[in-house]
Amino acid sequence: MYTKKWFYTRVSVILPGLLLSQYGNAQFNIGAQLRTRTELRDGQGAPQTKGANPAFFTSQRTRLIAGFNAYRIKLGLTVQDVRVWGQDASTLNRTTTPDNNGFMLHEAWAEILLTDTIVKNNRLSLKIGRQELVYDDSRLLGNLDWLQQGRRHDAAVLKYDNNHWMLHAGAAFNQNKENASGSIYNPAPPGNYPANTNGGNMYKSLEYAYLSRKLTKGNLSFLFLADQFSKYHIDSIEHVATKIWEAGTYSRMTTGLFYTQSLRHVSFTAAAYQQFGTNANGQTVDGTLLSGAFQYSLSKSFSAGAGVDYTSPDFDPLYGTPHKFWGNMDYFYVASGFGNKGLQDYYVKTKLQPGPRWVFTGDVHEFYTAAGITGMTKQLGTEADITVNYTLTKMIGLEAGYSHFWNTTTLTSSSVKNIKNPASNSNWAYLSVNIRPEWSIK
Repeated sequence: MYTKKWFYTRVSVILPGLLLSQYGNAQFNIGAQLRTRTELRDGQGAPQTKGANPAFFTSQRTRLIAGFNAYRIKLGLTVQDVRVWGQDASTLNRTTTPDNNGFMLHEAWAEILLTDTIVKNNRLSLKIGRQELVYDDSRLLGNLDWLQQGRRHDAAVLKYDNNHWMLHAGAAFNQNKENASGSIYNPAPPGNYPANTNGGNMYKSLEYAYLSRKLTKGNLSFLFLADQFSKYHIDSIEHVATKIWEAGTYSRMTTGLFYTQSLRHVSFTAAAYQQFGTNANGQTVDGTLLSGAFQYSLSKSFSAGAGVDYTSPDFDPLYGTPHKFWGNMDYFYVASGFGNKGLQDYYVKTKLQPGPRWVFTGDVHEFYTAAGITGMTKQLGTEADITVNYTLTKMIGLEAGYSHFWNTTTLTSSSVKNIKNPASNSNWAYLSVNIRPEWSIK
């Protein structure tokens, strides 16, 4: 037993050392993450019907992270497993059903520096492979880290950066397998994981350009993104209407500006985006997203602010992190649809940090539809969110939260959530433990 321990210890030190010796000042990083989250769901995502029992479970994300940084090259690798405690029988060496298989490659990318390292203030690089795309406040492009499986893209990104400007151009082209001919793509993702923020199918291809200018205490950026979706027709297979994917794509474009600025005790953010073209269902879209918010620091430990978001019925917030914006209970722009009436969100946010270990936040959202519904009010409901974060050590963090939703008949109507015999109130609570050890070898 001692011999095995000695052997594995020496290998874990010697192998990275041999690798680094070949690349001079190279650096090798190894990390891991184990994040468990126990949840009580009594109307999370959508109101429950009266008399339905709450759900209670624990999910777990396990990640192994490796990075390598040497002359003119960086490599990143993240392997993860996501599952619910007990979904597999304890005597099986595979998942109970294929749809529950949560083991996957989250990231595997290389970034090549195209300019020489002696050029200090101007960098041109190419990043290729499976990677997270995170820009601005993650509203339209984010890693969706709240979701245990997260979000990633198979893409190539050309990057230019200097002290003040950043210009990125990225592209992706998806296929199901190595075909002998043609490029028809089935965009339905395996399992129960939606491909975008509104529960839709995966894109066939994607292109974007992002330009950002650093300000004294802020940032101004421009985004243009085009995504294409496989065309289809409906056919009857064994008397069941089924989508049959075919050649050709529908194309949708999204463009706009994001602005953020800090002035002494107050910070501002604002965004405006326009969406046009044709969506994944072949429908012409003309959508708008408008957002504005401020946060004021009343003291070193307490801040408060307010904001408003508006999305028109046609607008889809792409591949971002909706949990961060439209309430912790994920009623809007997540897997559970809410019709096509758009959204107005008026909110107040507070943050209390009494010491280096504790952070308390409290938010209240008032939701309305953007478009009217005949015979009904626009009000969808009110949500209150409370979270508590405690940092035990640099590697160990604890988080707990509680949310309550007071819904209206508009929310549960057939035009929005379509819940029959709904409960008038919804609850959600969770407790999460996040452990993230990291090591660096130079």
